Parts: sequence; structure tokens; C-alpha cells
Amino acid sequence: MQGKILDFSIQNSSGIISADDGKRYNFSTSEWKSDKSPNNGQIVDFSIDGENATGIYLVQSASSSEGKSKIIAALLAFFLGGLGIHKFYLGCNIAGIIMLVVFLGGFVLLGFPSFIIAVVAFIEFIMYLIKSDDDFNRIYVENKKCWF
Repeated sequence: MQGKILDFSIQNSSGIISADDGKRYNFSTSEWKSDKSPNNGQIVDFSIDGENATGIYLVQSASSSEGKSKIIAALLAFFLGGLGIHKFYLGCNIAGIIMLVVFLGGFVLLGFPSFIIAVVAFIEFIMYLIKSDDDFNRIYVENKKCWF
């Protein structure tokens, strides 16, 4: 049966899955069979033992369903990073507005703030590229980490 992880507690090593049959099943990490750790929103395949889910396998990560590509984010950071376009792409609108305002307003101050924002964008470009796809999705898409 398939379902979606509704809640997972690292402290208790347990969680709840909402199954396709409309019922909710409890699970513990001892039943988790995938390499990636369980997170809210993941689609899983599992067996049922009473009110508990057993033999749980990850089908789809929550982050892969949002469709954010690290390559697109990196290219936006490289070519349009000073304008904060990569921040808007990743859903960090406040950070994008800050970068845009500092970059455009920086020309009034002889371009120094604009240069600093461009360097920040270049550093983020490199950081996006060196992260694995899973790390990128976990850090920047799921957890919405907006700066470095």
C-alpha cells in the first residue's frame, strides 16, 4: 500500500502515515528500509500489521515533487544572481528583494554594494553545484535555507 508521511519525530523515532485507503498508520524507524531518513511529505510504500506500518520503502521524496532543479538555481545565481532571481526561484522572496534592492541601489555608492552582492551570488552558485541533489533539495527546497 502507498501513503504519505504526515508526521515524523526524530526524538521518538516514530511517525504517522496517511495511507491511500484513508486510514492512518503508526510506524517506527526500525521498519524504515530506505537509505534516506524519513521526512514529512514523503511518499512511501508499506505493508500493514494491524494499526502499524511495516516494511516501509521510500517511493518519492517530498522535495522531488516540488520540481526545483539545482542546475537551474545555479545558472540563475551565476547569470542573474546580483538581481536575486535564484532566490525568487527557490521561494526566498524576502532574500530576493534584499539582493535586488542592494544590487540596484549599490550603483549610487560607486558600485561597491553591487559587487558584494554579485560575489555572494557567485558563492551560492558554487555551493549549489557542489551539493548532491538530495542535499540541495533538503537544505534549499524543503528547509528553505535562504542564505549560504
